[in-house]
Amino acid sequence: MATLSLLTTRRVCKNFGGLDALTDVDFELPRGQVRALIGPNGAGKSTFVGTICGRIPPTSGEIVFDGQDITHLATHRRICLGIAYTFQITSVFSRLTAYENVALGVRRIHGSRWQKVHSLVMEALDRVRIADLAEQIAGDLSYGHQRLLEIAMGLGQSPELFILDEPTQGLAEGEIEGFKDLIRSLSGQTTILLIEHNMNVVMETAEFITVLNAGRILAEGTVDEMRHNQDVQAAYLGRD
Repeated sequence: MATLSLLTTRRVCKNFGGLDALTDVDFELPRGQVRALIGPNGAGKSTFVGTICGRIPPTSGEIVFDGQDITHLATHRRICLGIAYTFQITSVFSRLTAYENVALGVRRIHGSRWQKVHSLVMEALDRVRIADLAEQIAGDLSYGHQRLLEIAMGLGQSPELFILDEPTQGLAEGEIEGFKDLIRSLSGQTTILLIEHNMNVVMETAEFITVLNAGRILAEGTVDEMRHNQDVQAAYLGRD
């Protein structure tokens, strides 16, 4: 039986040489929700999602994905369970074509049958509006197109949970509008955790917001609730 919450963390802590980057983070992400994770620089957002995807081992606490304890599971095992993650800094394979970049992830999850792989690769590239660049070498693409390619690489894995770390960084205005359309189209199909500084993107795409500050959850709620939360305004939105 499917669990209501796809992802749960319980009292997750991370200490770097005496510095507490995360302290007792309790987090629940319902299946199918678009959740934004926001907070000032240094709040611990990338550290937190690093513990979820397996890149950063927590010092203590528990991480449960789809009913399974994944706290100590290797990154590649988490990918096979359905977690895809785009990095804050682009991480494409620069010497491969855009098509080949996406195909690597597709084959890992869906096998190597050419017709299925080809269909999923082109669908992913089309969803981020760069299908016409399929045969371009990834390292020759503009920074914005590399960001979109990385999103396509995640989409090609058909993830249960798609974690997007600063996905609109480096995108042109028209590409940002396309990204917002993409997130809306994925709503209800894929659970999304969005780490984003562009508040227009957050306010127009997220169903729910979690605010992290100094490694702790400061507040959670709907877009309207967070917009009018005085603690959030003081800590992040710059209002007294």
